[in-house]
Amino acid sequence: MTDDRRAGRNTSSAHPTQAVVLAGGQGSRLRPYTDDRPKPMVEIPGTGTPIIGHQLAWLADEGVTDAVVSCGHLAEVLQDWLASAADRLPLRVTTVVEKEPLGRGGGLKYAAASLPHPDRPWYATNGDIWTRFSLREMAAFHDERDAVATLALARPRIPWGAVETDEFGHVLDFIESPPSPYLINAGVYVFSAAFTDLLPVRGDHERTTFPRLARERRLAGFPLPQGAYWRAIDTAKDLAEAAKELAGAGG
Repeated sequence: MTDDRRAGRNTSSAHPTQAVVLAGGQGSRLRPYTDDRPKPMVEIPGTGTPIIGHQLAWLADEGVTDAVVSCGHLAEVLQDWLASAADRLPLRVTTVVEKEPLGRGGGLKYAAASLPHPDRPWYATNGDIWTRFSLREMAAFHDERDAVATLALARPRIPWGAVETDEFGHVLDFIESPPSPYLINAGVYVFSAAFTDLLPVRGDHERTTFPRLARERRLAGFPLPQGAYWRAIDTAKDLAEAAKELAGAGG
């Protein structure tokens, strides 16, 4: 029995120490980089490390000790890299491979079955997200709202220049790549243990589980802190921009 349980404290409010990384997508918009590797195995230029390596390091920095990586497209490439890097990885990693496509929600449920502590909360992240922010703060936000699930919210920059006008139609200014006025799902989550049972065996949790929890006011949204870095790596342009931003930040 742990000290927490002896003291009668609620261990469910502890920061998660386990996570799922969804790394099974084909990454068709990132070709030719994904012709011979899954998207999470693509390297950010100048770093020498694939996206998945940076993600696992970030999770470990945030207190995660165990990660389940859900593989799909060219799974053996990702599994081989994880096996070769096992001695250098800062946390324990297990891989699972879907025998048939289960959808995002089904994939989450399938991977969550391999978490070492099914009765405890867990993080999840999409395998193509390049970000840094405090997961511990997000977990505290999740607990404070007594949520079943919490998703990180990002405000990405619009890829086009914007034109600012006044009420008379006069052009006042040109703004290059302004922040979007809308928040989007950043692809990083905190889930309570009970969330796993609410996931579909097959299908998309964003069309089933999330809307249900939203109606019940049990779904929370955590805006990324001011200045936090976030980028989804979907295209070759995203890779180039990530490398430029990394270089500008001093590596």
